[in-house]
Formats: sequence, structure tokens, C-alpha cells
Amino acid sequence: MRAVTRTVVRWIAGFTGLILVLLGARFLAPSGSVGEQVLDAVLDTGYASSVLRVAVPVAFAAMGGIFAEKAGVINIGIEGFLILSALSSVVTVARLTDAGISPKLALWGGFLAGILVSIGAAAVFGVFVIRFKSNQVIAGLAIWLISLGVAPFVSLVLFESVNSPSVGTFGEWELPLLSELPVLGPVLFDASPMVYLMLLTAPLCWYTLRSTRLGRYIRACGDNPRALDTAGVSVSRTRFKGILLSGVLCGIGGAGFTLGQLGRFVGSGETSIGGRGFLGIVAYLFGNYNPIVSVGGALLFASFDALQFRLQQIAALDVPQQLFQVLPFVVVILVLMFLGRTRIPAALGEHYDEDE
Repeated sequence: MRAVTRTVVRWIAGFTGLILVLLGARFLAPSGSVGEQVLDAVLDTGYASSVLRVAVPVAFAAMGGIFAEKAGVINIGIEGFLILSALSSVVTVARLTDAGISPKLALWGGFLAGILVSIGAAAVFGVFVIRFKSNQVIAGLAIWLISLGVAPFVSLVLFESVNSPSVGTFGEWELPLLSELPVLGPVLFDASPMVYLMLLTAPLCWYTLRSTRLGRYIRACGDNPRALDTAGVSVSRTRFKGILLSGVLCGIGGAGFTLGQLGRFVGSGETSIGGRGFLGIVAYLFGNYNPIVSVGGALLFASFDALQFRLQQIAALDVPQQLFQVLPFVVVILVLMFLGRTRIPAALGEHYDEDE
């Protein structure tokens, strides 16, 4: 608890210091200069709101990956979970809307369907890596590659295009009175319900891992499965639960990103998910398997992802847009280069035979 508190305090202090530096630079920037335009783009509540929205799939992917790896299972298939949940949520909304269901109910139905499909994919992954003891890395890659091919194909069959039609989004939920607070009000209290869910889920995941019986069992699976087995708790079942929780959280991330922001599924290239599951992996390594800090890492990557869109709109920056588009991935490379020591679970990736 104290370590988490210190980390959060350091983050808040660092963020506050950064804002003060940017405000000082904005005050000193010559009027009409490129620097002034860039600082205006960053020091804007709209930019902060977009960062929170963009962080949703990365944050939920990170939290999902934490539960799987804390249980001792390498899960690089979370990108595939996001893709499948993103597509299934759109398909469900489209079908429910055609059936005469109200748009709001259809959106929540699609959101639930996305989570269920992600749980199903996680269950298949769990059966292979736990029951049949398949190589966890290869099984995760298989989930991702299959999803990368199946999702556009299903979209092509159902919508006659790899890109689905628009189905709408949840929009923004304004909290009375709180949304009127200066600066923070429009950012934190006039946001998508998926943003609220992300901010609530992070401490809930942290509490679950740290203070509940299930969380203690999951951590034991990753660090000392034999001790857990000796205590009479099934390692296989506990690991399976960790994988299913990974599917739940990734399902929220994929469906929440699609229905909370895009309003459609894009199947071309790397799909609309666009590597956000892999960014989630970097985020939880950055956060040392702490859900709260990992969400902070997701916000860091999202800030540069949102920034590159704003920089493209500044005409004075005569730079090819491709250079702006790689900005978030440059940040990922730098984070990986300078990442502090991450305490990986001792039994991560190791199969455990309870019959021994």
C-alpha cells in the first residue's frame, strides 16, 4: 500500500511539475509562433479528454494481461481478444438495431456481447495452455493471428466490407455540478462511460490482487504454484480463472473502445485495434504488474497517440504525417530501453502438473 501511494504521489507531483513547465513555456512563447500553437494544442481540456478516451483499450489490455501473467501464464493473445470483442460488439449492435431494439439498449447489448466473445476466446486459449500444455507464446500468437484474419472475413461476409458501417457510440455522460469544476470538470466528469469504468476498474483490480482470496491464489500461481497445490488449491483452476479475468478485461477494452469512441469496426491493416493490445503489454511491464501504475503507463502512451493527431493539424509544422504517426511507438521503444527492473512472476510460462 505504501509503495503504491508513493508511486501515485510521484506521478501526481511529476505531472503537476510538467504542467507548470508547459504553462511557463506558453507564457514565454512568441505570439503566433509554432511553439505557441503546439503548446496551445497540449494545454487544452479537449486534448486531456482525448487522452483518457484513447487510453481505454490499452489500459484494459494491461489490466487483463496482469491477471493472466500473475497467474503464471504468458498471454500475448490479448491483441486478439481486443479484435474479436471489437468486431462482435459492432455486429451485435447492428443486428439488435435491425431487430428494432432501441439504440441505447443495442449498444449495451453489443458491449456485453463483446465481453462474452472475449471470454470465449480466453477460455479456448486457457484449455490449450493448461489442459494440453501448449507453448504459451505460440498459443497467444495463434489467437492474435487467427483473430487478425477471422475478424475482417466475418465483417466482409456480414457487411460486404472489411470495414463495418457506423453503429454509433455511448457518447459522453455529464455528471451534474462536478462537470462545472474548472479545468478538471470537463475532463473527468464529462466523459465517456468507458473512461469512468477505466478509472474505477484500476483500483478494483489492484484491491482484488492484493486483498482478496482469489488475488492471493493468483499471485501464488505465478510465484510458487507448488505451495498453492500443497495448500489444497487447484493450480489449474486458479490459472484458468486468471485467464478468464484477462478475457473479461480485454473484452471491456475492445468493445469499450469501439462503442465508446469509434462507433465502427475497421478490418483493414492491423484492424482498428492497431496494436493496442501490445501497448498494453508494455504498459503492465512499465507498471511492474501494478494495475494502477499500469493505467498510468497507458495514459502516457495515449498522450503521445492523441498528440500526434493534434500535431498533424498544425499547418506550420511542415513535417510528413507519417513521422507524427510513429511518435507513440518511438515512446514505446524509449520506455523499453529505459524501463526499470520489472519483477516477473517466478513461475511465469512454466507448466505445472498437479499429478506429480
